[in-house]
Amino acid sequence: EVKLVESGGGSVQPGGSLRLSCTVSGSFFNNYYMGWFRQAPEKGREGVAATGVDGGTTYADSVKGRFTISKDYATKTLYLQMNSLKPEDTAIYYCAATTTVVVWPLLDSDYHYWGQGTQVTVSS
Repeated sequence: EVKLVESGGGSVQPGGSLRLSCTVSGSFFNNYYMGWFRQAPEKGREGVAATGVDGGTTYADSVKGRFTISKDYATKTLYLQMNSLKPEDTAIYYCAATTTVVVWPLLDSDYHYWGQGTQVTVSS
């Protein structure tokens, strides 16, 4: 069974930083295509960043240059470093994983395993 658990959310002022973590239980971490998604109140879920088996990365235009996705294979953890946070980044953030082929890295329907989410609030 694959289980994903996010942590690291919280409240921060505009311009601040947070680092989200997603620990993965189960085997084959090296074979997972993984991503971060977010859902703001009264909005649909959107892809934020994704990383493939080869280490390649994809970012939404809204976070390019501010967010960085990375993996730690030793601890089977996915990270999302978020800098220069803006109020519009406020949302519940979810990590997701799949072992199948991903055509659109920021499309949530391509992923099969999901964490429970962690709240990020950016406000002055």
